[in-house]
Amino acid sequence: MTLAQVVTDHSWNFTHCSVKDTSYISHSYYTYPAKFIPQLAQRLIIEHSRSGDLVVDSFMGSGTTIVESLITQRSAIGVDINEIAFLVSKVKTTPIEPLRLATSFLELKSSYLKNKQYPPIETPTFVHERIDYWYKETQKKDLIILLHTILKIDDVDIKDFFLVAFAQILKTCSIWLQKSVKPTRDLNKKESDVFDTFNRHATKMIKKADEFYRKLTPSVIKNIEQLRIIKCQDARQIPCEDNRATLVVTSPPYVTSYEYADLHQLPLYWLGHLEELSQFRQKFIGSSFSQRIEAITYSKTAEDIINKLTNKKKQEVANYFADMYEVFIEMHRLLKPQGKACIVIGNTQFRGIEIKNAEVFVEQMQHIGFQVFDIIKREIPSKMLPSTRDDKTGRFSKITGDNLTLAYPTEYILIMQKGAKK
Repeated sequence: MTLAQVVTDHSWNFTHCSVKDTSYISHSYYTYPAKFIPQLAQRLIIEHSRSGDLVVDSFMGSGTTIVESLITQRSAIGVDINEIAFLVSKVKTTPIEPLRLATSFLELKSSYLKNKQYPPIETPTFVHERIDYWYKETQKKDLIILLHTILKIDDVDIKDFFLVAFAQILKTCSIWLQKSVKPTRDLNKKESDVFDTFNRHATKMIKKADEFYRKLTPSVIKNIEQLRIIKCQDARQIPCEDNRATLVVTSPPYVTSYEYADLHQLPLYWLGHLEELSQFRQKFIGSSFSQRIEAITYSKTAEDIINKLTNKKKQEVANYFADMYEVFIEMHRLLKPQGKACIVIGNTQFRGIEIKNAEVFVEQMQHIGFQVFDIIKREIPSKMLPSTRDDKTGRFSKITGDNLTLAYPTEYILIMQKGAKK
């Protein structure tokens, strides 16, 4: 079966799901770009694993797969190279007793309401000068007070919970154009009250946290640290024993995935994880800053694509596919015999050249020792995707002309089964 022969399976479109459905329990804590909906992850988990099995997400993003694994009584391991993704995933998958959380919120509000009556406390050393570009003075002062108050919380789980609430309001309280995923300033944007905005979102999070807590079994709550392992590290280094996992459910980044750094820059600056965006991008899969001497893709389709590109872009796309090949080797290592890897990916365009990600991935995984179990084609009626930079101006632009189109309105779910290793 070739991908061109695959017919769209509308049962995987989940068009019946409302925003309320897709943002249930802890999934609404933080707005994360290009994440798949929890219903998709849950269906894959239920259909291809059993209660008690181990599920892995190599690119966990905001932790959707990890959350869904826990509420379906699976254990889970996830990694992501992005510090904000790690923080959000940790908070989304950490059950906190509702009364303890509500009490902590009252104490937090009492603390920062007292602080805001006084002149601003000293600016923390990790506040980046770039913050001045994005914030007016009043918002910046109040955010500093709020952040310092949160950081004084002794309970790490509680502190991290409110740090995610803080991260979520950073765009609203900045002059970032509110309806844009591109880093564009709106100098006429109406100022939002930092404390009111934080209170509203934290209140919503606490309600969702209560729903999440009640969804979990007492055994999962008691043993959460053993059942859920998440790390801020590379997808080629999963903290999992050989032949241990039953299932991988993940959505890899696309070519130029390092542009996602731009979308996370506000919390990265505020929480002290970022000095220069260019340095941060170097960590991502397929980065053009890669120091690879030779990028071997093990895919004829990939080589055909690369040969159609200009020299600069050749290396960028070659790095991406070479990196992904190594990710698939790691998946093969950790999966049990007959275990499955479910890869959610769309095809793209780059400089007018079709980048057949799905076809390349199938070839690469077959070379490693995976076999095609099933290929599902689905429509993606709504999925927040970042735009890209214009090569000439360096500015973010609409997805037109020669710019990179990150995804078609359809994508594939590649279900690959571990066979005999070559």
